[in-house]
Amino acid sequence: MSILRFDNVSKRYASGRTALSDVSFEVRAGEMLFITGHSGAGKSTLLKLIHLSERPSSGVVLYADRNLAKVRGPRVALHRREVGVVFQDHRLLTDRTVADNVALPLVLRGERRGETGKRVRSVLDRVGLGDRANALPGQLSAGEQQRVGIARAIVAEPRLLVADEPTGNLDPTLSAEIMGLFESLPGRGTSVMIASHDLSLVKRMKKRVLVLDHGRLADDISPEDLAA
Repeated sequence: MSILRFDNVSKRYASGRTALSDVSFEVRAGEMLFITGHSGAGKSTLLKLIHLSERPSSGVVLYADRNLAKVRGPRVALHRREVGVVFQDHRLLTDRTVADNVALPLVLRGERRGETGKRVRSVLDRVGLGDRANALPGQLSAGEQQRVGIARAIVAEPRLLVADEPTGNLDPTLSAEIMGLFESLPGRGTSVMIASHDLSLVKRMKKRVLVLDHGRLADDISPEDLAA
């Protein structure tokens, strides 16, 4: 069963730049995979199409058999509640505490306050920030802010998590810990897609890899082929 499918998807901007060209692939429910490629290969654009931050110029994107081209208006917000996103620039609310930032997806879907508090504490412990719940984002290092973004993305246990360079501001030890956390998510029912240019990290994880090259899908490497 697939959670996501791209069928001949292209994305061209008004400037004339083509970010994606005839990209087709499928992500199975409960799968973890990586998207890699050079800077400007189209990794971030691909993730934005999933989150509906961008729309394709042609082709079809299906999420849980739902054509995302037909998701408009208020339904966009409903779709985004099912997709956890880890952004490169964190996008934290600077006037809210760490706990409030992480709680936001649960608040938006009307979760009870007691349950929200319990889940926020649990996920902050999982990313190693249990003692920073009452801090403001400006009091955190870049790496800590990244971990807050990760906690916010997974607190609602989304069906799909997309992460754009999630370990870019983390040291190798912490990167390994965060990757271990991502690796545990499929067992909780979350499919995981991670965009990364860190080839050593990608090889070490031994997961399926989609390789983008100038907007085209150049390769789709299975874990077995990657190990070989």
